[in-house]
Amino acid sequence: MAPRWKWKGAEAKALAEPVSETVLELQSSFAQTVASGFLSSCNVLLSVEPEQADLLDRCCFGRPVVSVEKDKRWIQLSFEEAFFLFYKLKCVKISLHGCSLENEVDLWRSMSSFKPNFAISYKAYSHLRSKNWIVRSGLQYGVDFVVYRHHPSLVHSEYAVLVQSISGIDRLKVWSDIHCSVRLTGSVAKTLLVLYVNGIVKTENMNLPLCLEDYIVEEQTIRRWSPELSREDKTRT
Repeated sequence: MAPRWKWKGAEAKALAEPVSETVLELQSSFAQTVASGFLSSCNVLLSVEPEQADLLDRCCFGRPVVSVEKDKRWIQLSFEEAFFLFYKLKCVKISLHGCSLENEVDLWRSMSSFKPNFAISYKAYSHLRSKNWIVRSGLQYGVDFVVYRHHPSLVHSEYAVLVQSISGIDRLKVWSDIHCSVRLTGSVAKTLLVLYVNGIVKTENMNLPLCLEDYIVEEQTIRRWSPELSREDKTRT
């Protein structure tokens, strides 16, 4: 499926401003002024400067929260987004109940206590982000994530992503599950992408971010079969 750009000139703009370069710009900016976030049971609320809020938007991290403050912006981050900014990009600081979580182990354990499948979900999220895909929540489509080639203001999302693991619930256990998922994603012009996150996690790494190294991600796209694509151009007589 080819990218569906939202307006004329969007593709040229995307090529001129690669996601990877914008992320590097974000890292550089936040290295000078590290932003602080507050961890709750379902997300992280990040306080940033207006310029930093603009960079987060360009990289598609989080969603803005309406506030009357003029010199500060508030951004709501998912656990996956917040940990990626903290652990991978080293851009933010995060606290819980007023106490700063000084290292990735403390943050990892806190997030895992609120979200039991956090390790699997974050592995899938970071896998896609490492390939410079823009990753957003797929809740409205009944999947875990949707991914964009560039900023959502420029292009429509191409893939609806389901994350599967041996230890989790198999949401594609029977044919009817697969059929429903493919029909739904196809009706909104997306391809179903299943990420299988599995691995043998070492006992000493089970409650640590190091467990991420023990997981392997396998990708599988599932499309609806169209009989017309298999027919010959000319019927034999």
